[in-house]
Amino acid sequence: MQNLKITIIQPDIIWENVETNLDKYNYIISGVAETDVIVLPEMFTTGFSMKIDELKETIDDESVSWMKQLAKEKQAAVVGSLIIEEHGKVYNRAVWAFPEGSLSTYDKHHLYTMGQETEHYTAGTSKTIVEYKGWKFCPLICYDLRFPVWARNAEDYDVLIYMANWPSPRHHVWKNLLVARAIENQCYCIGCNRVGSDGAGLNYLGDSAMVSPKGFAEFMGEQEAVQTFEISYDDLHRFRKSFPLLSDRDQFRIL
Repeated sequence: MQNLKITIIQPDIIWENVETNLDKYNYIISGVAETDVIVLPEMFTTGFSMKIDELKETIDDESVSWMKQLAKEKQAAVVGSLIIEEHGKVYNRAVWAFPEGSLSTYDKHHLYTMGQETEHYTAGTSKTIVEYKGWKFCPLICYDLRFPVWARNAEDYDVLIYMANWPSPRHHVWKNLLVARAIENQCYCIGCNRVGSDGAGLNYLGDSAMVSPKGFAEFMGEQEAVQTFEISYDDLHRFRKSFPLLSDRDQFRIL
């Protein structure tokens, strides 16, 4: 199986301004060389906003169309979360766009009660496992990181991805839990966070990361940044074979 190049975009998101953010990403991503997957943060076109009436889109609107075009141009999968309305409900939805034009989605399951997310959004009810170039990905969103049972690797996925707007007061939690999720699920763990500040008065310190299955982390620092990491399928599965902890995982059902 081929190695995979994953590019993490760590932006200072312009508050509640979809078009300005998309223009900004066009500029940032134009310099990205060959890659397989481009990861954007949670609510990457708006910041973590509760103004759903003004900012909600459908899967056929501008932001997803932009993702599909980017995936085609870069010949890479593109994933990030958006404010998406469907059948009268609004979701914090992770959207995958693939080069041939198809989509896959995951709706955030653990809504952030302390930030009033539960008052505006509908929680998703199931995980999504995405297969791409022979790899299996599990996309999750921000507050999901605090709940290890939800991330539990019952599907033998290879890469766990967290898209986030994770604020600075709990920055140490972000870094520690990303490492924990990689170790306990014996997978690569990607964390894609933002920097800067938002209109709600929250500050963000970034430190997007790639964490190896053994728990070794490469953090991207606290400034706006783009970084491409290469991960090895052979290394991952060789490690799982030599240290088969997943075969001893507890057997129980979620939901």
